[in-house]
Amino acid sequence: MSKQIEKIKELVAKREKARLGGGEAAIEKQHARGKYTARERIEMLVDKGSFEEYDMFKLHRCHNFGMEKKQFLGDGVVAGSATIDGRLVYLYAQDFTVNGGSLSETMSQKICKIMDMAMTMGAPVICMNDSGGARIQEGICALAGYGEIFERNILASGVIPQISGIFGPCAGGAVYSPALTDFILMMENTSYMFLTGPKVVKTVTGEDIDSEHLGGASVHATKSGVTHFTAKTEEDAMALIRKLLSYIPSNNTEEAPRVECTDPIDRKADLLNELLPDNPNMAYDMYKVINAITDNGEFFEVQANFAKNIIVGFARFNGQSVGIVANQPSCYAGVLDVNASRKGARFVRFCDAFNIPIVSLVDVPGFLPGTGQEYNAVILHGAQLLYAYGEATVPKITVTLRKSYGGSHIVMGCKQLRADLNFAWPTSEIAVMGASGAVAVLCAKEAKTKDDPKAFLAEKEDEYTEMFANPYQAAQYGYIDDVIEPRNTRFRICRGLAQLATKRQSLPAKKHGCMPM
Repeated sequence: MSKQIEKIKELVAKREKARLGGGEAAIEKQHARGKYTARERIEMLVDKGSFEEYDMFKLHRCHNFGMEKKQFLGDGVVAGSATIDGRLVYLYAQDFTVNGGSLSETMSQKICKIMDMAMTMGAPVICMNDSGGARIQEGICALAGYGEIFERNILASGVIPQISGIFGPCAGGAVYSPALTDFILMMENTSYMFLTGPKVVKTVTGEDIDSEHLGGASVHATKSGVTHFTAKTEEDAMALIRKLLSYIPSNNTEEAPRVECTDPIDRKADLLNELLPDNPNMAYDMYKVINAITDNGEFFEVQANFAKNIIVGFARFNGQSVGIVANQPSCYAGVLDVNASRKGARFVRFCDAFNIPIVSLVDVPGFLPGTGQEYNAVILHGAQLLYAYGEATVPKITVTLRKSYGGSHIVMGCKQLRADLNFAWPTSEIAVMGASGAVAVLCAKEAKTKDDPKAFLAEKEDEYTEMFANPYQAAQYGYIDDVIEPRNTRFRICRGLAQLATKRQSLPAKKHGCMPM
């Protein structure tokens, strides 16, 4: 046998050993937990046969606490490039079978290399987290590794899409990398994220809580808003990531992929003409509007279980990817609050960073009142949504369906925040406040002088309603570009997007703005 053949056989053997990660016994334990291995996850996500692995033979350099005896090829992370639906992506998956997926200095170098390559090539980066945290035996070197990753997350923000999948534990400083990315997906019942674990919480605060209720998928999907998606199975998770990628571009210099549209742009949605209740205080479901106007009624929602009073997500109009922001009248009457403002602002900024037009569907009575909101800085968070809309330079189309009152009117993509096209249904009411509130302020003193104050106030409410419970006053000032028949909403949005395809708008020269936080 020639030396060359021997070397080739040695290479093949090393590759086989590297693919086993922490070994067959460790893989069996991973499967017993109901979880896939790092390589299995990658193969499940990407186009078949497209994965190119880098640094398969990398080893850690730590010799403290007996770590020299715990050497595994690849050192706990599988990293490389692949294609998803033919599009280039870079990705890495932490391997829990190797030292619990703990992060070492060399492991961070592998991750940073992938992120640098993604930035150079202008391709999305996908990270799959399943790690016990920093490798304690490496001390400051492991912490430095996290710092290097975080810096790359920051530099890549707004340049390439970053997607994090949490497939197991993600605790301590490790949570900051996913938090810096654009979208987070968590596995139900098998993943968790928190800065300090249940034991520390118990010691410091006396609170007795388990990992699931402290930082599980349900907590972050409904209470904190940290995660954007949850999945019951890893197969579902990979399908979600693939679908998300179909709506977004590879980088900030490209447009999102356009698909063939089989849904006529002039399709009339007759149900919209009769959707709104005659009583302006009655609720209706905004999802019915969205499904009636988008291509084939398809809508890919983001953060579906958090701040349900506002809806955000991706859809298509005539095959073009669009971000939708809509108030939900069937949840708290569609009122804006701290969480809804945060949710909306973050989504608007993502769309603006990656050239995705924004369609806003407005039915908002105002901001939620009360000490709970004021103490939690609803002023600042409401200003975040305002800032996001005002800063965005992508095409912006706003459709006011019913109520649009006070400050909430301004922050939901009004003409003064440089919205390009503002349409209104004939049922829309655009005013400082509702009729009863306005009359209570304007006519309270005069009412006291009348024989029948209630009848007087009712008459004034009717006058106010006649004056402001329609879009025509706003239209006469040019704040509304056109009043449209509800069933024609899809066509007007599709035609508006076509008109705005060549839009060019820039911001004043500056290092960056100081967004209210």
